[in-house]
Amino acid sequence: MTEREATPIKIGVLTSGGDAQGMNAAVRAVVRSALKLGCEPYAIMDGWQGAVDGGDAIRKLDWSSVSSILNKGGTVIGTARCARFRERAGLLDACEHLVARGIDRLVVIGGDGSLAGTNEFKEEWPSLLEELVRTGRVTPEDADAHAYLAVAGLVGSIDNDLVGSDMTIGTDSALDRILTAVDQLSSTAASHQRTFVVEVMGRHCGYLPLMAAVGGGCDYVFIPENPPEAGWEDDLAEKLQAGRAAGRRESIVLVAEGAIDKNGNKITTDDVCDALESRLGERPHVTILGHVQRGGTPTAYDRWMPTVLGYCAVKEVLDQRPGDESTILGVRHNRVARMPLMDTVHATRAVKTYTAQKSYDKAVEARGASFAQMLALNDIMSAPPKLDAAPEGAKRIAIMHVGGLAPGMNTATRAVVRLAIAKGYTTLGIEGSFKGLIDGEVRELGWEDVEGWGFAGGAELGTRRAIPTIEQFYAIGRSLENHSIDALCIIGGYNAYLAVQAMLDERDRYPAFAIPIVAIPASIDNNLPGSELSIGADSALNNAVWALDRIKESAAASRRCFVADAMGRHCGYLALMSALASGAEKVYLDENPVTLAEIDDNAQQMRKSFASGRRLYLVVRNEEAGGNYDREFVARVFEQTGEGLFDVRHAALGHLQQGGAPSSFDRVQATRLAAKAVEVIDDQLTRGGCEASFVGLDSTGITSHAFDEMKHMVDADKRRPLTQWWLSLEDLIGVVSRDEYDVPLPSLEYFNTAGVHSDGKDNE
Repeated sequence: MTEREATPIKIGVLTSGGDAQGMNAAVRAVVRSALKLGCEPYAIMDGWQGAVDGGDAIRKLDWSSVSSILNKGGTVIGTARCARFRERAGLLDACEHLVARGIDRLVVIGGDGSLAGTNEFKEEWPSLLEELVRTGRVTPEDADAHAYLAVAGLVGSIDNDLVGSDMTIGTDSALDRILTAVDQLSSTAASHQRTFVVEVMGRHCGYLPLMAAVGGGCDYVFIPENPPEAGWEDDLAEKLQAGRAAGRRESIVLVAEGAIDKNGNKITTDDVCDALESRLGERPHVTILGHVQRGGTPTAYDRWMPTVLGYCAVKEVLDQRPGDESTILGVRHNRVARMPLMDTVHATRAVKTYTAQKSYDKAVEARGASFAQMLALNDIMSAPPKLDAAPEGAKRIAIMHVGGLAPGMNTATRAVVRLAIAKGYTTLGIEGSFKGLIDGEVRELGWEDVEGWGFAGGAELGTRRAIPTIEQFYAIGRSLENHSIDALCIIGGYNAYLAVQAMLDERDRYPAFAIPIVAIPASIDNNLPGSELSIGADSALNNAVWALDRIKESAAASRRCFVADAMGRHCGYLALMSALASGAEKVYLDENPVTLAEIDDNAQQMRKSFASGRRLYLVVRNEEAGGNYDREFVARVFEQTGEGLFDVRHAALGHLQQGGAPSSFDRVQATRLAAKAVEVIDDQLTRGGCEASFVGLDSTGITSHAFDEMKHMVDADKRRPLTQWWLSLEDLIGVVSRDEYDVPLPSLEYFNTAGVHSDGKDNE
């Protein structure tokens, strides 16, 4: 083997354009994945400016270079706009400096402008090399050794404006910031019966304000893809007045920074305030959120998903060959989607063209099916219906919670109530699960009764885990008849599903059970069939990651191993994903039972790691993992093996994982699942059917399944799905978190999809 052949492949990583939370997670994953794959990673500082400047602006990185950045906002390698990179001279400088370092593979994290510029650089690469050789700036040997530039793009943009990807890096965190602000403004606005007009980022894309309007229960939203009709000022005032008449004490109006009217004229917060002041006699308060939407700690999603993307990006640039086109790696239904770079950039930029041409239907269509759906749902849920009673003989849909508490239960209930009322149904709330139904704790829920439930934690209707017994079925049937319940919507966890199955088995004996029944998955355990993500799981994950961050901070002053238990029973979703998002070195899952020999091996490796200078080692356990090898046992083994080299602490994260307001994802997810449930119930009642089904999010989108399918989809003993999409990520923890010894490289085939689906993004 020649010296040149023995030279490790060198991979450059840069962040360009506006910063976005989660960029650091992607950089960390690129660097550590490159090292594990035998490559040398380099940071190109301050975006393309670093490539143009060369010298110290292109820095070789090692494992510790990206330590302790996973939970940081912004980008530690910097970002800047570089005018020289748009000129031939700047491109020549960048090419020369990269070749001098032996870099011919790039992972670029930025917006569509940065990625388009990157693709142009790649296309010009051969001619740049030719000119550099001709002018003596690069040797022919070096030019031959780096004749081809491989490029993979990751989109870092809080606007979520990439067509073909459900979510871009930073979007989830930005939406979380907006909803936190809206929740806080709502409380002060309600205290004084005020109106707030809030400006939200979104120059050309209305994703953030639209989803914030749905998740925050706002009254009105202005976005560039769906401008209001002429006379919007009167429509706005009427809707706010209707809301107050229906019982609202506050009004929140969201305005995208790129909001326009049908004629393309800009709509500002001042325009909205002027309109409301002239019609309602009181000037609203204005809040401009600004760059707080970009900053701060990234959410759990904006840590684990950029980590997956970073690993896949390294694999992508290693696999590319001359003639291959540049690619963007995005996300489709929790899978990594591989998309042609320029086709995707052109599709994304086309939306701006549609709005400029006033082709607003095309702009909405380009954003994807779920974007259009959320527009329609927001219109229904934000506008109070006429305060007339339900039509005579209206069918009655009852709603209850069953199982453990999950953040987002209230959001789902609110959505079911308002969407069902909009279809002409009467909605009932059953308090206290099946016990409440037996005791007659049933009350009508009107549009105004669920006001404010969208962002409230807990469960306003209460929830119990108990599955009804055979002795209780008669009383349940009588109560269904006494309250003239025509359909039942159950929001809850595994016990809710078992309860429905038990009712189905008794339909021959109890005719009252022969009504449409739909279960909506709500469980922090994320262990329900037919849904890859249950309501509450994302909120619980964020809570767990917050706690693990605090644990890591507490251990920073000493040499310590910390063993933490995450909830989940026999499902390891919370444990694995919180380990990945917090930077834990090891995770134990019930799905992959650990042996005593493995625990001992981990302890020995841990000892070597601390002896080499490590200060913290975080282990996350699924609460049921290991059987008798529980948290205390594992901690004792580690401590005894350490022999004083490091100390060991352990704790259960506990019920904080169930608490707090639902996350932005859980609010949007709950609304979409509720809409599907109402659609299924409406279809059954219209056709006179009595089927029982459960709804969920799978790899194709929001779907429903007959309860008969459940037995083929679950491990009944372990109470979890037979197929769990996230399990293939376990090996990735070893790649990005452990440098002490060889680890298996993950096969992410389940996460890779080819091309872009024809319906655009689904924004799951």
